[in-house]
Amino acid sequence: MPSDFITVAHIDDLPPGRCTSIETDDCGIALFNLEGRIYALDNMCPHAGGPLGEGTIEGEHVSCPWHDWKFHIPTGVCQKNPTPSLNVPCYEVRVIEGAIQIARPSQSS
Repeated sequence: MPSDFITVAHIDDLPPGRCTSIETDDCGIALFNLEGRIYALDNMCPHAGGPLGEGTIEGEHVSCPWHDWKFHIPTGVCQKNPTPSLNVPCYEVRVIEGAIQIARPSQSS
């Protein structure tokens, strides 16, 4: 099933081991580069709304900068209390000619 992708950043702006916050028309996105693989999560921590894209990467996890809640970057699963209501949505990502693109939130799974 084809998805509608939007460009949100350039690969040169997100070196390995780094994360960033991106605002789109639809929502806030946290982008992560884990050893060259790009991941995208919803940017809002479900605990208190902290910006996950400004957090600290520890292996495959990001710590929210506000209260240190941790989330598994590839899956969005909350490590403090892994219940579905506290997990963060993940977005499909592709990189085309250096452009980081995500599936529009309404289109991704």
